[in-house]
Amino acid sequence: MLDHRLVQTAVIGNASSDHPVILPMGAAELEVWRRRHPNYTYWCGYELGGCGGRLMDRLYRDKVCHFAHVAGGPTCGRVATGESSADHLFIKRGLRNLLSKYGQRGDVRTHDLGSGPGGAVDLQLAGTRRRLRFQLAPLDYQGWRHASATLGEDIDDVDWLFGTEGPLTKEILARNGYSLRFRLETDGGERRVHIGAQARNEPTDWTPLDECELRSDGLWTPTVEKIRISPPRPQPAGFPLAGGLVFAFDHKAPVPDDLPFSTDGRRLVMADVKPIGSPIIRAVLSLPADTRLPPARHVFRAPDHSRLLVREDGGWAIRIDRYLQLNAMDAAQTGLGRILPEPQKAPPPAAVPQAGSAVTKSVKAKASGAVDRPQESNEPEALPWGKAVVRAREILTTSAAQRRTLRWSALASQLGNPYWARSESFRIGFLAEVDSPLREGKPVLSALLGDEGGALPCLPAVLEKLGMDGTAGISAGSSTVRRWTERERERAFAAHERPPSVMARRTEPCQVDDTSTPTRKPKRVPVVSSGRARQGGRNEPTRVQAPNSTAEQRRKVREAIDRVQRKMFVLGSAFPASKQAHQTVRRARVWLELATPGGAVPTNPSKLQRHALRTNAPDLLAELNLAVLELAAVKAKFL
Repeated sequence: MLDHRLVQTAVIGNASSDHPVILPMGAAELEVWRRRHPNYTYWCGYELGGCGGRLMDRLYRDKVCHFAHVAGGPTCGRVATGESSADHLFIKRGLRNLLSKYGQRGDVRTHDLGSGPGGAVDLQLAGTRRRLRFQLAPLDYQGWRHASATLGEDIDDVDWLFGTEGPLTKEILARNGYSLRFRLETDGGERRVHIGAQARNEPTDWTPLDECELRSDGLWTPTVEKIRISPPRPQPAGFPLAGGLVFAFDHKAPVPDDLPFSTDGRRLVMADVKPIGSPIIRAVLSLPADTRLPPARHVFRAPDHSRLLVREDGGWAIRIDRYLQLNAMDAAQTGLGRILPEPQKAPPPAAVPQAGSAVTKSVKAKASGAVDRPQESNEPEALPWGKAVVRAREILTTSAAQRRTLRWSALASQLGNPYWARSESFRIGFLAEVDSPLREGKPVLSALLGDEGGALPCLPAVLEKLGMDGTAGISAGSSTVRRWTERERERAFAAHERPPSVMARRTEPCQVDDTSTPTRKPKRVPVVSSGRARQGGRNEPTRVQAPNSTAEQRRKVREAIDRVQRKMFVLGSAFPASKQAHQTVRRARVWLELATPGGAVPTNPSKLQRHALRTNAPDLLAELNLAVLELAAVKAKFL
């Protein structure tokens, strides 16, 4: 009884042969094949997963020609009988022919991976520690990892070639920047092997196997040669970092040369990094290549889109695309910024020297000396940076309310050692922090400082650091700076005296007219309450009362604002509670502006200002503390 199953492949010679053949499917082609190979015998070979029985070719005019088992043979359990069922043997023969072409020695073997003898074909060149694996059986990621570990026990590297494109080939392409594939095409009774090489974002380029070259470092095609001469750098895997982080650059620390995170358009630097809620660690940062590194003394915050880059060997780095500089007070709280020592005890705030007082006469008496040195016995401990900035604003505001100027030594003596002995660069940064941010309705308090009525020598540098135009290259002793300082002092007097006067518009130093006359004190204009103005009443010198607050209440409000902002920094702006907290902070800041001693109350207050004028300090503190609790609840739920 004849077997009518369509068997397309067989081996030639005997059942153990690995010489494959495909029977031509057309009648005319089969007749030509028989004349060319009259002595061929065909077998259902063991290398095909067959029974070992003999096959005969069947010629048909009205259907496909095929092999059939000879009657009386063993029962066959062969599963794959199509033209691709012998692909592993065609690959094996093609690799042997390639070795013979270049006069090389190598071991070519087929492997049964559980679904038949044609699961994979391996080639290992003699005298090398590199292997080629042609993978024919389906393989997932875990199986590939296990096979790579097993093959890598006695060799250095494996070149994987896959017959089909899928998730695993895309994974290798993402890892290495290129991938290798193979395919077979039927040509008469043969299956011709072709090798494909694909780079990232490029089509696959195919080359016949007999035109490829075997080298000690693998299988080479023209496309493979281009890829390996200038290998693309694969993008490392990464995970988004939630919560943000702060960091400080370390320019002196060298970056290791063998780090795998160097890619085009990026640069690597070393830094001390503090993720939110974690200790400080030393890490490698990946920044845009055109980033200009700022001085190492500053501390920065990465607001968003930061990613943790990792590799399987355990290496890691942090990718940051943009960052923001922290102010000195926030930087000190991170532990990365340079801070001054905390005071041993809180000294009572010193009063601003009055005209004609003994302190003022003492300061004037020492004016002829080279350096003003306060008495060590009465010298208070130095305030931390943030508190010193706030204290300096209060002292200068009080001085402006009394229409008086101060010497730097008089201000620094109240801030404590070592502020009075600091360098000029320190004074510039400190005073710029005192007057930050620069706004039209806010006079520059640094203009109140000077010796013998003149301006501080570093005042132009302070103005330049604040971002005021026309200050570069101007001497503090020039007539331009002197006239500008006089005008700015009058603005400060008008803004902080009681009742406040109309404050003139600020001009830049370069806009001061050399022929202009000295600035006169502006005429005092009484402030009229908005309610009386709406009623059409007379312009009587009545005013809306600012909130009745003490220095202690203002300090508590500032601290509460700082607590809310720290919680908002951790959460970001993606939650409704953050929006409510932001509105509360805005109202609190307006309250602080109006509650400052000598603060001017506007004639037509805005909605926020009217709310602040009606708010007491305890109510405001309660709102801020409630915002802190709501933000903490959101953090516990979502982070």
